[in-house]
Amino acid sequence: MTSAISAPGTPPGRARSRLVVPVLAFCGVVVAVMQTLVVPLLPHVPELTGSSAGAAGWLVTVTLLTGAVFTPVLGRVGDMYGKRRVLLASLGVLTLGSVLCAVSSDIGVLIAGRALQGAALAVIPLGISIIRDELPAERVLPSIALMSSTLGIGAAIGLPVAAVVTENFDWHTMFWASAALGLLDVLLVLWIVPESPVRSKGRFDVLGTLGLAGLLVGVLLAITQGSGWGWTSGPTLGLLGGSVAVGLLWGRYELRTRSPIMDLRVSARPAVLLTNIAALFIGFSFYANSLVTAQLVQEPTSTGYGLGASIVVSGLCLLPGGLAMVALSPLSARISATYGPRTALAVAAVIMTLGYLVRFFTSHSLWLIVAGATVVACGTAIAYSALPALVMRAVPVSETGSANGLNTLMRSVGQACCSAVVTAVLARVTFVADGRTAPTLHAYLLIFLIAAGAALAALVATLLLPSDRPGRDTPHDGGGEGGTVAVSPPTSAARGNA
Repeated sequence: MTSAISAPGTPPGRARSRLVVPVLAFCGVVVAVMQTLVVPLLPHVPELTGSSAGAAGWLVTVTLLTGAVFTPVLGRVGDMYGKRRVLLASLGVLTLGSVLCAVSSDIGVLIAGRALQGAALAVIPLGISIIRDELPAERVLPSIALMSSTLGIGAAIGLPVAAVVTENFDWHTMFWASAALGLLDVLLVLWIVPESPVRSKGRFDVLGTLGLAGLLVGVLLAITQGSGWGWTSGPTLGLLGGSVAVGLLWGRYELRTRSPIMDLRVSARPAVLLTNIAALFIGFSFYANSLVTAQLVQEPTSTGYGLGASIVVSGLCLLPGGLAMVALSPLSARISATYGPRTALAVAAVIMTLGYLVRFFTSHSLWLIVAGATVVACGTAIAYSALPALVMRAVPVSETGSANGLNTLMRSVGQACCSAVVTAVLARVTFVADGRTAPTLHAYLLIFLIAAGAALAALVATLLLPSDRPGRDTPHDGGGEGGTVAVSPPTSAARGNA
């Protein structure tokens, strides 16, 4: 099997090492596709499953919740017990969840399957950690740029693909396809990806994990369901109040335990804290692009601004942005390597802001809508490559998985906040057109301004970061295990295979 891909005279290990990044990136794209897989199907779920619209909405909400909870937890588990091992477990869970959705039309089973699919979001920070541990230093930045961008690439690709399947095939087909892709990922990782020898010490923090899960579920449930329940309703305020109480107790416990699930002292460093704040706003700004574009072009022409496009056409509007993210990942890595990831993230925030300004003034033409969405995607590609580079500059090598998991979590929280804001704006800024209530054009324009404001907030957080120091790949700040490193040197296995 190995000889088939090895050139004459090329050691099999070297040939395989060249495939590590493509395999990990493919895993990341598959996992990211799961985040938007059911969006085109949502309007039809009540009819197909005999459930309510509220229950159908949980097919998206539960994925967000499990992704948020398991991403930092599995990142920490990978740091302690082996990143490849946890990566395989995550992909196995994704495959199992896909099979559950493929074999049933019961809404409860579908929600359970989607929960398992969401838990696999940890694949992306785990892949970044493996890249840092295994690759030679000169390959790390471009590789993590591609791996990090898969979160946006998969989301952009998932919508049009799911729309095509929904319109032309039985809806279970897309879950069978995702199960097959998950199984393929498992086989590729078993064949290509080595286990990282880098481990963090200590015992797994069970109590801290439960506290973190309770905190995240409470906050995200309040954010995602607050619009429907009412922001001043008992359940919403109760969840928020309970989350504050749990958070305070959890934080106190984490600061006192020897092996916390999340090192709050490291997370509180300005270099880490401000990067995670920027990630939250970047996640918000990016997700608005995905949520609004498809709905805007599908609005009927009777609204005076809608284009009446089909589900497939609306999904295809995001495809150029996804392709642009693939093409830009090497460039974004070069920007980070040449000028520093802080500069790259600042440039990204400016590009995303300009993209929304383009969208603000060009929302009546399909090709201009696509152009504006693509500009935002280009900024996202640069941002998503710079964020893990900033994280890795500020944390010990042994905490790469958990630190990148937290950064991915912050992007997910930003997306959850964006979903709540978009839902509230489109539901409240409405008018009656052709006998039906629809959002006004001003509702969409307001969302563009809010998303541009989020990108500017990310820019402010970025400018407050410690400045990049050209020519220093291993800055030390005296924390962690011997300080922090931007790029770890290759392991002995990597030196032999690279």
